Amino acid sequence: MFDVEKIREEFPILHREVYGKPLVYLDSGATAQKPRTVIETVDRLHRELNANIHRGVHFLSEEATVLYEAARERIASFVGAAAKEEIVFTAGATASLNTVAYAWGDAFVGAGDNILVSEMEHHSNIVPWQMLAERKGAEIRVLPFDEAGALRTDLLPSLVDERTRVVAVTQASNTLGTRPDLRTVVAAAHAVGAVVVGCQGVVHGGVDVRAMDCDFYAFSGHKLYGPTGIGVLYGKRELLERMPPFMGGGDMVDTVTFAKTTYAPVPLKFEAGTANFVGAIGLGEAVKFMQRFDPAEIEAHEETLLRRATERLEGIGGLRIYGTAPGKCAILSFNVEGVHPYDMGMILDKLGIAVRTGQHCAEPVMDHYGTTGMCRASFALYNTLAEADALAAGVERAVKMLRN
Repeated sequence: MFDVEKIREEFPILHREVYGKPLVYLDSGATAQKPRTVIETVDRLHRELNANIHRGVHFLSEEATVLYEAARERIASFVGAAAKEEIVFTAGATASLNTVAYAWGDAFVGAGDNILVSEMEHHSNIVPWQMLAERKGAEIRVLPFDEAGALRTDLLPSLVDERTRVVAVTQASNTLGTRPDLRTVVAAAHAVGAVVVGCQGVVHGGVDVRAMDCDFYAFSGHKLYGPTGIGVLYGKRELLERMPPFMGGGDMVDTVTFAKTTYAPVPLKFEAGTANFVGAIGLGEAVKFMQRFDPAEIEAHEETLLRRATERLEGIGGLRIYGTAPGKCAILSFNVEGVHPYDMGMILDKLGIAVRTGQHCAEPVMDHYGTTGMCRASFALYNTLAEADALAAGVERAVKMLRN
């Protein structure tokens, strides 16, 4: 059985208090908490195994290198990559997306081409493509979503054509919780020869990049119960080999002379400089933690939390939930008429309930609904029904306080 109370015992921070109240952490969409095994792994690396990888013949360097590459192999298996060489370690999902925008984009996007992004994207999957379009004289096109937050994939035939080079779309909206069917997007993009860049759905029920047939996929370690400062870029090997490197420096080279530099094979040619080997190994440990569970059980648990919180919040007068598409992940964004989201968030905070308020790095989503911000509760595998109830009770209390 999926024993949430037993799982919670593995997350030390969940047992602290805030303002004298038990912490109810509902901001995993911003960053997830870390299980003890990840914390202890990172601590052990600093205490016992701190040595630069790929560079030394001494024992510590060799040991750290083995662990780093083992983490790459575990992550490749976790996302369904064909080989570990298709996994590039980066500083985060933002760095992964920028790597594709610069390395692939600068090489294969030209004037008059177009790049399609969805309306529900996080800024990190909008701005790099805008910057690419400005550099290359390309056009940005937008795939909209409807009022429920469902992606309008029916409009794909009118938006992709023979000049479409990149289609960038999230697998899980950080604001609406929508999980678009990327197979439809991939089919439309590949039909015109465009590459598809997916991102950030790996924690919500798992991902199989080969089954999805996406060309690139980006995610952050800290949202997968791993350390901050580490991310992953998956890329089909043949595409990674065709791409020029994004940054130059140590460890990404084969030979260096003043006349010419040749590059290391993939994935190393995209990992310039001293790697965040502690973060990568810590992320590998987080993936190992996740592999203890059936993804379907995690998904079912989070859906139960979402359903409970939604049912309770829908009973509050004047409250609107944004994002009601079927099959959404456990993200609940809302506003209450006459209540500013920041005021709501501050009162919930004093009750020990951590939610996020603001634009959630998704200003086009705010514009779509004509609002300047939202409150967002995001659930994870360690949250409980009691915490879903605490959210609803906290919102009810805040509404009474702010309306009187």
